[in-house]
Amino acid sequence: MTSGANSRLVLTAGFGGLLLLLAFAGIYGLQTLQQIESSNDSIRGDFLLRTRVLERIRGDVYVSGTYVRDYLLEPESGKAEGHRFSLLETREDIEDAMKQYRGLLNEQEARPLRDLAETLAVYWKVMEPVFQWNAEERRKMGYIFLRDEVFPRRQTMLGIADQIRDINESQLDEGKRKVASIFAQLRRRLIATVALTIGLGLVLAGFSFRKIVSLESETARHYEEILTARAELKQLSARLVKAQEDERRSISRELHDEVGQALTGVLVEMANLSTLIRNRDLADVEHKAGEIKKEIENSISVVRDMALLLRPSMLDDLGLVPALEWQAREVSKRTGLWVSVSAEGVSEDLPEEHKTCVYRIVQEALHNSVQHAEARHVKVSVEQEKGRLRLSIEDDGKGFRVERERGMGLLGMQERVEYLGGELAVDSAPGQGTTLRVTLPVAPMAAPAVREHA
Repeated sequence: MTSGANSRLVLTAGFGGLLLLLAFAGIYGLQTLQQIESSNDSIRGDFLLRTRVLERIRGDVYVSGTYVRDYLLEPESGKAEGHRFSLLETREDIEDAMKQYRGLLNEQEARPLRDLAETLAVYWKVMEPVFQWNAEERRKMGYIFLRDEVFPRRQTMLGIADQIRDINESQLDEGKRKVASIFAQLRRRLIATVALTIGLGLVLAGFSFRKIVSLESETARHYEEILTARAELKQLSARLVKAQEDERRSISRELHDEVGQALTGVLVEMANLSTLIRNRDLADVEHKAGEIKKEIENSISVVRDMALLLRPSMLDDLGLVPALEWQAREVSKRTGLWVSVSAEGVSEDLPEEHKTCVYRIVQEALHNSVQHAEARHVKVSVEQEKGRLRLSIEDDGKGFRVERERGMGLLGMQERVEYLGGELAVDSAPGQGTTLRVTLPVAPMAAPAVREHA
């Protein structure tokens, strides 16, 4: 995995984790707030309901004492019966309220409510005989009964109700503490989440800043490389134009000096032949015709050599290895340089661009060996393996410094090789000769025809 892919993975994971943390904090906060709101509403509603029921019990207990007082102190039987009926209704309402309050109880409040229920039961039982008294009995014993039985017991029940109210308020305070605890837990978790989010954000910011600085440096370096490459390209273009002009000048000189002079000589000899024919000098005519034929053959040979140097037809007709062998013979013939060519497993079905590339590289290398290296022996080796073609050219010349001296020839080789996706390596040093190695990728063929050469 490349560095860029690793960086993208880290940034994606980091920002994804950051978004997940923010989403978690938001969802958790909303859920907790809803829980707090629900708990608060529940506690408040329960407290209010208990308070209302408890106040209802307190009020009924207090009113019951008033009804007992009115009943006992009322001299008229009809009105006294009305007070007794109101007292019985109040008793039923107290019992309903007690039953409702019992459904709202928790374990802590159960005992005070049982005490209140027992006190109420005794309270009602104490008053049962009173309802059988006549007016005279109520008048004589009513006040004493109220003072000794009703008012103390009513006060006791109200005290128990106050205890229950205090417990109810303590439960409200406990609910508030629970809500406060939930708030505190929410605050701690949100602080931890925010701190983690900020820490992760700072780490991502630092990583992103470092990556941006690295990318800026790399971009600046690439820009400098582009500027350098552009300058080198301009120089190369100028040198290519110069090389093209030199090649044209060389061809023009060859045509003028060799072919042009030869054809001029043929014209002169043809004029002489025409004179001999008019003079009917048959012996000289035959001799002159032979000279003209020799001149024409020389011109044809020169033209053929020039054409072969530009693009040997045997590269297309016979293949790569025969063309290399012909080139080696021609160079040896012209310069006296001994050139050997060895080939192993080279297919005749190589792509055209591969054959041209190898041929031109060998041609340029032999030219450099003659013109610059002053070599006496050159060994050319071509070997085809699975998926690649290897070329090696080794001479015993004077060598050069590769890092300093790179002419048009080497640049042209480099471009040809890189165009085909290959590699070029030059190994040389002053006084140690030069070895040039080329590796070209070759697509595998189903059944290539192979010619063995040595």
